[in-house]
Amino acid sequence: MPRTSQRTARFTESLIREMTRVAQRHGAINLAQGFPDFDPPPALVQAAKDAMDAGRHQYAITWGAPELRAALAAKLARCQGAPVDGDRELVVTCGATEAMMVAMMTVCDPGDRVGLFSPFYENYSADAILAGATPVHVPLHPPHYRFDPDELRRAFAGGLKAFVLCNPSNPTGRVFTRAELEQIAALATEFDTFVITDEVYEHILFDGHRHEYFITLPGMAARTLACSSLSKTFSITGWRLGYVQAAPEIIAQARKVHDFLTVGAAAPLQHAVVTALGFPPGYYAGLAAEYAQSRDILLGYLDRTGLAYSRPEGAYFVMVDISPFGFASDVEFAHWMAREIGVAPVPGSSFFAGGENRFIRLNFAKRPATLHAAGERLLKLRR
Repeated sequence: MPRTSQRTARFTESLIREMTRVAQRHGAINLAQGFPDFDPPPALVQAAKDAMDAGRHQYAITWGAPELRAALAAKLARCQGAPVDGDRELVVTCGATEAMMVAMMTVCDPGDRVGLFSPFYENYSADAILAGATPVHVPLHPPHYRFDPDELRRAFAGGLKAFVLCNPSNPTGRVFTRAELEQIAALATEFDTFVITDEVYEHILFDGHRHEYFITLPGMAARTLACSSLSKTFSITGWRLGYVQAAPEIIAQARKVHDFLTVGAAAPLQHAVVTALGFPPGYYAGLAAEYAQSRDILLGYLDRTGLAYSRPEGAYFVMVDISPFGFASDVEFAHWMAREIGVAPVPGSSFFAGGENRFIRLNFAKRPATLHAAGERLLKLRR
């Protein structure tokens, strides 16, 4: 028998999705995979029904239905404070997952090097490998997950074709400051590097933290591929609607990659989500307020357990230190916790470049009742 490709041997199956299956097997509350257990806004669900009733069942234009790109461009312009050309600067993808893969394949050739902060969302390393590139990891140091400017400079100086930035960060909950982003931008300019951003949690922010769109920093529009999705903002993770925003000459190439990867995102859902993009600014403020309440419920229970954690500034995850339990690995602990405590986490080693077993990640994209039920189970960790 011939061998499968060498690239597939360099990464494993997703531990996040595995822990969802573990949760189902043990009847545990799933705080592992980051999806809500509540429905999208009713107006959005109705718009999807209307789109299907209107016969929107065939392919949309490959890079996105015109009305969706127009609505998305208008929304981005309001948020970023600069005009966005929906015809020349956007491509709609099957979620941010495809958007990141499209971005990686658009700018990277086999043998290139791609910088990542560690911990990182597990797809990024696999994306680089699938594009034929080599991941280069720059540590974010727990518990506050700040980077060392000297370590970051060394990575850029070693020759990076692209650098991946998740902001707000999954899994750490960090929201990078303007000064930090400017340091990255300066290095990208000095070493002529693309920056691929993942900004899916752009509207989930806490305690006065602000999201800065990297593409709007001086000089960055020409070298940034901004990836995001509508999944987290509108609680539609299963709809798989994302996008890449970049300069026209970059998008012209990204559209070719997208075309041959997936052809296009689901046509009726593209038409439906135009409704959500027209929601007023108060929707986004309400979203952040609801997630702040959810965060505080979960953190309140963690405080009662006595476990140390890093307080999230954005996104809907919290990293928890499990080192006091003395397990040989965080994977072993995660399975034990799902089985014996009844709450499924993600082993933190899924997100680190290697050698880190001290953490688990919990997500709080759940109804208050779910979080209270999970919290009562977490209190058994005090014993």
